[in-house]
Amino acid sequence: MSTSVVAERRLGRTGQAVSEIGHGLWGMGSWCDSDDERSFGALLASAAAGCTFFDSAWAYGDGHSDTLLGRLQRTHEGTRLLVTSKVPPVTMRFPALASDTYEATFPRRHVLDSADRIRRALGVETIPLLQLHVWNDAWADAPAFAAIVEELKAERIVDYVGISLNRWEPENGLRAVASGLVDTVQVIYNVFDQAPEDELFPACRKHDVGVIARVPLDEGSLGGHLTKDTRFPAGDWRSRYFGPENLPETVERVERLKALVPAGMTLPEMALRFVLANATVSTVIVGMRDNRHVAENLACSRADPLPPELVEHLRAHRWDRQVTPWAN
Repeated sequence: MSTSVVAERRLGRTGQAVSEIGHGLWGMGSWCDSDDERSFGALLASAAAGCTFFDSAWAYGDGHSDTLLGRLQRTHEGTRLLVTSKVPPVTMRFPALASDTYEATFPRRHVLDSADRIRRALGVETIPLLQLHVWNDAWADAPAFAAIVEELKAERIVDYVGISLNRWEPENGLRAVASGLVDTVQVIYNVFDQAPEDELFPACRKHDVGVIARVPLDEGSLGGHLTKDTRFPAGDWRSRYFGPENLPETVERVERLKALVPAGMTLPEMALRFVLANATVSTVIVGMRDNRHVAENLACSRADPLPPELVEHLRAHRWDRQVTPWAN
């Protein structure tokens, strides 16, 4: 008998059924307080509970999270898991500059070499889904982009190709979605960041492109534990994101959200179920580095839908922010 507590959704035109809650590995690869054995235990717990979508990237610790995911694969031979990783830009600029060309960011040799490294780390011959880790929609018409997509699929290096959109730029993927070249789009979507609903989600529905929603808890702020005195170590990316430009207002906005949390529900549960309330989302990836978070987050999949009136109240907390260096 299956012990799955996770419902499935269709990943766009790939036709693949994936768990509607996926496991994100960013924090396992390069965050200062990550612990490999605790992280791997969380991956095992996710797979045991029915999570089938795991999202990594070579940039998460120079392949460290990909290696952890490969370890999971080896312990689950014969189990249907959709593991995905991302090719970093050769420039290692996140996001790419507006002046960067596709050819200068993802040259053919770099993409192929990266795919080979990822295949070895994951322990697979064919990567189920390979994404480009930054994107500029001016690249959608680049002949080199169309050529590498064709080559990756023709050579069975990958099954599907996707793009990961830059923070707070969901409209910067519309041409790629319409091009027919990408099978999935990964985008930030949460209670604060609702802009993908405006143009990107309708385009994905029209072209049957799978939507991978990331950062459902706003890098952890919607966990509800930050204060204006919270500090992260200098080498931790969160020290920049939750710096003086962002932390005070974030805490104030989170405090206002807490007043909406129904009895018997937590703030992160409400935030995650808000994302799941949008049927355009194929899967939402959550960073989970211990078994407690796995159990709490995956349980949201079998919960009743949020009441429509609560969803509408949450819509009023939309926060449209401008692209800024400290956020990347």
